Amino acid sequence: MADKVITCKDCGNEFVFTEGEQAFYLEKGFTNDPVRCPECRKARKQNRNQ
Repeated sequence: MADKVITCKDCGNEFVFTEGEQAFYLEKGFTNDPVRCPECRKARKQNRNQ
């Protein structure tokens, strides 16, 4: 498993989905790669909780 460079669907910036993060996703049972960068994920989560 190698690091993946993914383009964020919200801001359009590229971010790296590291091997460690991929292993964590597999361990949790997640089958899809993230579509948002960590900053957009955090912002989206904060907006949901308001």
